[in-house]
Amino acid sequence: MKSTLQPDRMGSYAQEDVIFLLRDIGNVFLEMGNEKREQLIQAGTHYSEMLPMEYHPSKTYMKLFFKTLDASANKIAIAVGVVAERIIKSRGLDNLILVSLARAGTPIGILIKRYISMNYKVDVPHYSISILRGRGFDEAAIRYILSQHPQGCLQFIDGWTGKGAITKELIHSCQKFNGHYQVQLNADLAVLADPGHCATIYGTREDFLIPSACLNSTVSGLVSRTVLNLQFMDEHDFHGAKYYKELEDIDVSNLYIDRIVACFKQVQSEIISQLQDEATSLITWAGMKSVQKIQLDFDMDNINLIKPGVGETTRVLLRRIPWKILINPQYMDELEHILLLAHEKNVIIEEYSHMSYACCGLIKEL
Repeated sequence: MKSTLQPDRMGSYAQEDVIFLLRDIGNVFLEMGNEKREQLIQAGTHYSEMLPMEYHPSKTYMKLFFKTLDASANKIAIAVGVVAERIIKSRGLDNLILVSLARAGTPIGILIKRYISMNYKVDVPHYSISILRGRGFDEAAIRYILSQHPQGCLQFIDGWTGKGAITKELIHSCQKFNGHYQVQLNADLAVLADPGHCATIYGTREDFLIPSACLNSTVSGLVSRTVLNLQFMDEHDFHGAKYYKELEDIDVSNLYIDRIVACFKQVQSEIISQLQDEATSLITWAGMKSVQKIQLDFDMDNINLIKPGVGETTRVLLRRIPWKILINPQYMDELEHILLLAHEKNVIIEEYSHMSYACCGLIKEL
C-alpha cells in the first residue's frame, strides 16, 4: 500500500516513544469558549471542526494531580502490564504495531511500548492517529502505517471506555477499510480501563482515575484534540492537531510516563496473579445499560449528552457545559478531582448508585 504523505513532527514526547500521524494546524485559530462551542455542537456542528480553549489547571488542581499520580502509580503500572500481556497473547510480537487513538490513547500506548521493551527486549513501533465519532479513523494514517509495515499486525489502543461509541466507530472503520483495501485490520480495541464492558483486551474493568484523564494536552505530549475541518484542511491529508509549545513549562507528559515505568519491576507479581485470575473478557455493554437507565431517570432526549466514567466526567468538566455530575456514593472518596472541578465551576453534584460507573457527567441541554 503506497503513501506519499509525511507527518509533521508533533508533540513533546521522544520520537522513539511515538510518532503522531497528524498535520500541524497551529496557524489556524479554532479555539472557542465552552458556551459557544456547546451551542454549535448541539446545533449540529461536528465537535472535530473546532477546539476547546486549553484548560490551565490551578495550583490546587496540579497538587491533586501529583497526589493522585502517587496514589495510583502502582495500580496503573499493573493495568498496563496486564493489557500489554493480553495484547501479546492475542497478537504475538513478530509484526506487532501499536496504534493509539489520540489523545487519551497516546500515553497508554507509550506505556505499553515501554513495558514490552523492558520485559521482552522488543522495540515495537508505535503511532498515534485520529479517530472521530461519526467520522471514523484517519484512513490516510492507516495507509501510511501499512506502507511502512506491509506485514504489520495493528493493535488499536485507547485510554478507557465510556459508552462504547469509539469501540463501535473503530469496528465500523475497520470493516469499511478492509472492504475497500482487501486487508484484515483487527478491530479489537485494547484499553487500560474498561468500565463500559465493551473491550476484550483491557487492564482492568474498574472505573478508577487514570491521572492522564485529569489534564488535557499537558499530559498528552502538548497535542490538542484532533481536528477535521475541511475549510482549512485537505480531505486526503492526515487529520490535524495543534502542538501547544507555549505550555512547555507546565508539561507533565514525560514525567507521567517515567513515574509509571519506574513501577513496572515492583508490580510483576501482581501482573502475573491478575493474569492467572483470568477474568472473563465477555463484552456485555453493561455501561450502555447504565447510560440508558440514566437517560430515563433524568428524562434526557440526547444520549450523547451523557458521559459516563471518571475519564469522561473529567472531560465534561474541563471542556463542555455541565448540567450536573452524578456520583456513585461508594466511590466518593476516590473522586476528589471531580469534586474540586465541580466546585470551581459551581456544578450540582448528585448521588446516584444505579450505574456500573464511579461517576457520570451530564451535559446541559441548551
